[in-house]
Amino acid sequence: MDRRVEGVSRRNILCGSLGAAASASLLTAPSAFAQVSGAGQVVPKDKRPITHPGGLQLGVYDPYSDFQDESSVATEHLFLPWEDVDLSSLPAADAYALARRRNVLVTIEPWTWTQDWNTTPAQLRDAILSGRRDANMRAILDILKDFKSPVTIRWAQEMDNPYARFTWANWRGSDFVVAFRRMAGLIRQVTPKAKIMWSPRGEKTLSNYYPGPEFVDAVGLSVFGLEKFDIIQHGRARTFAESVRQGYELTAPYGKPVTVAELAYDGSPQYVGRWMTDVAVSRPEFPLLKEVVYFNDNEVWPWPHNLGLPRWRVVEGKGVPLRGTPVLPRSRG
Repeated sequence: MDRRVEGVSRRNILCGSLGAAASASLLTAPSAFAQVSGAGQVVPKDKRPITHPGGLQLGVYDPYSDFQDESSVATEHLFLPWEDVDLSSLPAADAYALARRRNVLVTIEPWTWTQDWNTTPAQLRDAILSGRRDANMRAILDILKDFKSPVTIRWAQEMDNPYARFTWANWRGSDFVVAFRRMAGLIRQVTPKAKIMWSPRGEKTLSNYYPGPEFVDAVGLSVFGLEKFDIIQHGRARTFAESVRQGYELTAPYGKPVTVAELAYDGSPQYVGRWMTDVAVSRPEFPLLKEVVYFNDNEVWPWPHNLGLPRWRVVEGKGVPLRGTPVLPRSRG
């Protein structure tokens, strides 16, 4: 999730989607009209995933609190960097989740979100492997250890991402494994109740980065459905099941519960309708798949093939994210 923002030198954030209940009440209600997708087509005015009895659990990254009153949501997803970040709002995030009886998934990205980030992949790797970034991780863990909500920690996601958006992506596999194990050791030491999620994008190279079963409690995947991209890249619009299959089949042999840690979709009414209906149904063909976590924000990095900026957000509404500055998603593809 590339969230560096031009012109912002330091972030004072309220992590992820969460704020105090009083802050959430200030948001404008969603518009009561149909929204226009990134493909320029009218889609349902509310395209949030539909949950089903006995189906997969639903989580959300929800910076606009569109899901604040949804009793079906099981997990709140937070994103934060480990540099240039004010962590004082994290306890409020726990309170927000606890009041709604939700688990917390925390994605920790080992960089800063400021525009002036200029650390190379080699420099970041060496700093982590030498222990010079342990203090960054400990600062976050020292707060998470006091969370009353159940916590899962997802560090350095999509390390197999071939698009080089992340400074930690496409390292030599052995280097990433050592780095992940080091961070997992800190998590076990400082926050022993927290679960550890290892979260590749779902590429065929992901096995190069697997740190071993003792360092992983759960697997996360990323699945983004963009109809026009499907047609260009795959020759036809794909279903959710088709999109998740490769990542699932590559990670299922590890025997860990699987979550789609980042999920979103955009396209024609038929495409969106199918995805919103299907993503949370029971999946006997994917027995380890337990939950999908919707990424409820809009794209800011153009997609390949001149496809522009998909509108992942489930409603077309005004309002600002509940944090000091917007969190910007990275490019997909």
